[in-house]
Amino acid sequence: MQVQAYVLIQTEVGKAAMVAHEIRAIAGVTLAEDVTGPYDVIVRAEAETMDDLGRLVVARIQSVPGISRTLTCPVVHL
Repeated sequence: MQVQAYVLIQTEVGKAAMVAHEIRAIAGVTLAEDVTGPYDVIVRAEAETMDDLGRLVVARIQSVPGISRTLTCPVVHL
């Protein structure tokens, strides 16, 4: 079973659509949507391990221009 997480993203003003578009092309991202509220983009991502997920978020997602802050919320199965 793969590790999954939602990544909540705050962007610079006016950058949400561009950020979501760029993130959709990243391997491991299954969904990237522009939203309203305290976050501008919500991403669903998956990886083989928690370490791989961390690398996906830090090395790939956070490197997209226009992102000011991320919050990663791993999915748990209770």
